[in-house]
Amino acid sequence: MALCLASAAASVLLASNAFTLGWTHSIEKIRWEEDWIVRGNGLVLESVRVRGHGAGMEPPAGAVLRDGVWQWHPRSTHDVLRLSRSEYTSDYDWCADGSNCVSLAALLPADGDVTEVRPCTALRPTPFAVMRQR
Repeated sequence: MALCLASAAASVLLASNAFTLGWTHSIEKIRWEEDWIVRGNGLVLESVRVRGHGAGMEPPAGAVLRDGVWQWHPRSTHDVLRLSRSEYTSDYDWCADGSNCVSLAALLPADGDVTEVRPCTALRPTPFAVMRQR
């Protein structure tokens, strides 16, 4: 399985079955990290780590505080992940398969709008990927 990243301006296909997204909350300035895996035709949010809490960042029931980091395991499935990207905030960090962390902009430049992440294959792109290539 592969991942398709797409914005209104471009798209890219990545060979990866797992990735971590990291970013700093724009108001609270607190680090947030999410571990995702590709399972079938969906993305599963396996675990979340937040280095503190603040407005709109309260840890859910069942979250555990370890060494100043809140951790929990939603294990929720999503067809698509929509990432808002703005020139006014720092970009996401993208770590493929637990290593090789880079700014998301190194993979797909931000266009000031939304970047979508979804499972796809190189041989049969999703309708979204086909639409974005036009």
